[in-house]
Amino acid sequence: MKPATFLGKLYLIPTTLGEINPEDVLPVTIKRTIDFIQHYIVENEKTARRFIKSVHPEKKQSELVISVLNKHTETVEHYEFIRPLLNGQNIGLMSEAGCPGVADPGAVIVKLAHEKGIQVIPLVGPSSILLAVMASGMNGQSFAFNGYLPIDKGEKKSALKGFEKLSFEKNQSQLFIETPYRNNKLMEDLLAILQPNTNLCVACDITLPSEYIKTFAVKDWKKQKVDLHNRPCIFIIHKSY
Repeated sequence: MKPATFLGKLYLIPTTLGEINPEDVLPVTIKRTIDFIQHYIVENEKTARRFIKSVHPEKKQSELVISVLNKHTETVEHYEFIRPLLNGQNIGLMSEAGCPGVADPGAVIVKLAHEKGIQVIPLVGPSSILLAVMASGMNGQSFAFNGYLPIDKGEKKSALKGFEKLSFEKNQSQLFIETPYRNNKLMEDLLAILQPNTNLCVACDITLPSEYIKTFAVKDWKKQKVDLHNRPCIFIIHKSY
């Protein structure tokens, strides 16, 4: 293994959570970092280039070296992606939205960097998961992010009942997400499956002008009307004592 002084550093660069002026949610540190990094690992090259241009318009796009990491990427490619780090060059890791490595495929690159003795530097930026917990009024001391729910109706009902029970037994708020075009159907399922007094937070379009964050008991949600179609959402449930 090369001495740390001869290795590059892996910078975890947060992005915005939607179409918004980066200056509204990102510190100047992000621009400063992008200024000296030429190599990037991203989920989508087109959106990554657009983000970099929005943060640092003066950055020459032709000089960027971009590797794409997604569900189709083979494990062997991960080692090629980090080769610049082993040669003393820095790399910026970016998520499609929010913080790299959190509910994001970039975590495999971070793990590999640690295995190779590479310094990992996380930068400050918006995390939809943490922002949702902050605004929910639920248990910020103990919570779990569970990713996507099962698509099968029976499995989804079982999962929701399990999360509801877990939240009660451990006093632990349970977070999950859904593919945006299925949000309204999920909301219907939540109101039909969960117990009336279970608290439910819906946090969508976080940090955007259309931001919507509300927490009600399930019985009170049944009196509300909200269209969540194609809006990125975090759902949180907690059955209290």
